[in-house]
Amino acid sequence: MNIKKVSFTNPEGQLLVGRIELPINQHPHNFAIFAHCFTCNKNLSAVKNISRALTQNGFGVLRFDFTGLGESDGDFENTNFSGNVEDLISAANFLEKEYASPTLLIGHSLGGAASIFAAAKIASVKAVATIGAPSNPKHVQHLLHSSIDEIKANGKAKVNLGGREFTIKKQFLDDIESKSLPEVAQNLRKAILVIHSPQDTTVSIKNAEDIYVAARHPKSFVSIDGADHLLMRKEDSRYVGNIISNWSKRYVTIPESEKLSTKHQVIASLDTADGFSTQMKVGNHYMMADEPLSFGGNDFGPSPYELVSAGLSACTAMTVQMYTKRKEWDLQNIEVHTSYTKTHAKDCEDCEDNTAKIDTFYREIKLVGNLDDKQKARILQIADKCPVHKTLHNETQVITELV
Repeated sequence: MNIKKVSFTNPEGQLLVGRIELPINQHPHNFAIFAHCFTCNKNLSAVKNISRALTQNGFGVLRFDFTGLGESDGDFENTNFSGNVEDLISAANFLEKEYASPTLLIGHSLGGAASIFAAAKIASVKAVATIGAPSNPKHVQHLLHSSIDEIKANGKAKVNLGGREFTIKKQFLDDIESKSLPEVAQNLRKAILVIHSPQDTTVSIKNAEDIYVAARHPKSFVSIDGADHLLMRKEDSRYVGNIISNWSKRYVTIPESEKLSTKHQVIASLDTADGFSTQMKVGNHYMMADEPLSFGGNDFGPSPYELVSAGLSACTAMTVQMYTKRKEWDLQNIEVHTSYTKTHAKDCEDCEDNTAKIDTFYREIKLVGNLDDKQKARILQIADKCPVHKTLHNETQVITELV
C-alpha cells in the first residue's frame, strides 16, 4: 500500500492530520477527499476500506481527522458543523497545492452533509457521494436528545456518544439549526450519489429520500440492504467503495492512456516527466515497466530484467507442460521461479581481471504430480530446451535504427 502521513492547517491555524492513499500501480487519475462521521476519525475501518477500493480504481484519496478529533489539533467542544465544512475546504486547498485539485468528495453520516456544503464552495469538485447522511445537519440533535435541555441551560454538557464522552456546546446546536441542506443540495450543480441502508437505525432512510428529492439531476441512489450505519461489515464498505468508484468515473475526467501502435511485437514509451515509469504494448496487451523505489522508480511495474526473467519462467513452464502432455505424464502443475543477477564467472577466477562478471539467471522448478525420478530428470533437460533459454545462450544481435 502507498500511504503517506500528511498535515495541513485550517483557517484557525490548527494542524489537521490525515493520510493520503495512492494507487500502487499508477499515478492517480483523480483525487478524492473523505469526510468521516460525527465523532469518528479517519481510521474507522469503513473509511479505510472505501478509500482502498477507490485507490484500486486509480483514485488518490485523502482521509483526515476533523478539528479536535484523532490526531488533529483543537478541542472538539469548540468545533461545529461549519468548522467541518471549512476543514474540508482546507483539505481541498492542500491537495491543490501539493498534488491536484480534488474532483470527488465522499462523506459518511454528518460528514456527508458537510461534503454537500463544501462541494458548493470547491470549484474543482465534480461529484459528491454521501453514505448514511442526514438530510439536515440538525438531525444529529436526536443523538443529543437527553442532553439538549442541559446544553441550552448551561451552555454545554457532556454527552456519551459511542461509548466516549464529548463536550457539546450550545454554539454547536445553534450552528446546525441554521443550516439548510435541502436548499444547498437544490442549488448544487454537481453530480450526487446518495447511498443509504434501509436498516440504518441511526439515520433513517427517509433522510436519503429527502436529499435525493431536493437534489438536481444528475443524481443517483443506491440502497445497501442489510448494512448498519457504520458499515462495520467489510463486504459492505468495500461494496460501497466500488460503487462510488464506478459511478464517479462518469463525471470526473480520466485521461485516456496513449494507444501505442507499432509493427513490432513490443513498444515502450517514456515521457521526460515519468521517471522510469514506462508505458508498454506487449503484443495485444498493455502494461507498465518501472524500476523499484530503491532505484528511483515508482515500482508501478516490473523492471526490465524482471521482464526478461518473466519470459524465461513463462517459456519454461509452457515448454515443460507441452512436453509432458504429449508424453501423457501426470504433471498437474509447474512453478518456475527465476531471478537475475551478475556473478563472477567461474572460468575467470584466475583471470588477470578478477572483477569479470557474467549475467546469471537462477531458476528453480517445482513440480506437482505423480512423477518418478527418471521423468523429473527428463523434465529438467526439457526446461533447458525452452526457446527463451536457447535465445539467452545463443549469439544474438540487436539492429537499431531511427524512425
